Amino acid sequence: MGGTRAVIGGPRSGYRPEMAYDRGDLRSTLAPAGNKVLGANVAPQYFEFDRLPPGEATAAGGDQWWARSQAIVVNFARLRAGDQLERLGQLDEYMVLIHDRDTTTTFTAGDDSVVATGRSLVIVPPGDSSLSVDRDTDVVRLFSTQSADLCARCDNNSFYDEADPNVAVWAPWPDPPAGHRVRAYALDDVPADPGRFGRLYRCSTFMVNYFYEVPGPRDPTKMSPHFHDDFEQLSLQLGGDYVHHIRTPWIPDMGQWRDDEHYFCTSPSVTVIPPPSIHTSQAVGDEVHQLIDIFAPPRFDFSAKPGWVLNADEYPIPDPAATGSAPATIR
Repeated sequence: MGGTRAVIGGPRSGYRPEMAYDRGDLRSTLAPAGNKVLGANVAPQYFEFDRLPPGEATAAGGDQWWARSQAIVVNFARLRAGDQLERLGQLDEYMVLIHDRDTTTTFTAGDDSVVATGRSLVIVPPGDSSLSVDRDTDVVRLFSTQSADLCARCDNNSFYDEADPNVAVWAPWPDPPAGHRVRAYALDDVPADPGRFGRLYRCSTFMVNYFYEVPGPRDPTKMSPHFHDDFEQLSLQLGGDYVHHIRTPWIPDMGQWRDDEHYFCTSPSVTVIPPPSIHTSQAVGDEVHQLIDIFAPPRFDFSAKPGWVLNADEYPIPDPAATGSAPATIR
């Protein structure tokens, strides 16, 4: 895995901390997390795609990389004009992220055909589907790890020969009442709203927060260290450099203690942050930064905030008891 890792100090967290959000951070309004008993600590992972050899070539000569967490498979594809990505017999919904403002992407799924122009988030239904692009561009596909064939394409698949004991058993959220179809959302059509946290979308398998681009570095006096009791966070970088600050809480077994990590990560990349690691990401450098957070399944706490999830009317919230999770234990 690429990148430059600098370790500063050692583990210091001997307690369950409250979140340390800046007063202006909307996440400070979320319900407090629970106090879960910690299992073994799993290491974070960093995948800087331009520093890793591609795992596959596309038909038109593009490159593809595959990486996974316990719940999520990430496919980063650097496509050529006219390239097509096909998925046959998909078990559940998947998402596609297109970050290029000038790309036209055509999606087909059964009898459904949708053209997405520019920056888009697209939900693709189960079954057979494909996408094609009209120019050289990067595309990110997000699948659940319910598809064993996709997990096998990930270079880090063996990392999950033993499941992370801190991650809750994955369960999908309800299907859309209006039925499965290709749903394309134009990201640049959504103006920023100071009362809403980023651009949140969900489907039956994922929740994605497609943050707005930010020029220049993050104010180091306004960081947001926080943790999640029982779900992973994947942070996808499509622009700029970040330092991911990750601290692993102490547990009774000293063999599971880890040093703090301050990992410098270039774009494009994805970082897998396991629970209950305390984490925050710092944009560094003068370029424009683009970060996207990915969760599977969707988050109850974000979903409970009126107006935060932009397509909430299309996807119902399940009974927490049916998913094995409860809003009060998720942060």
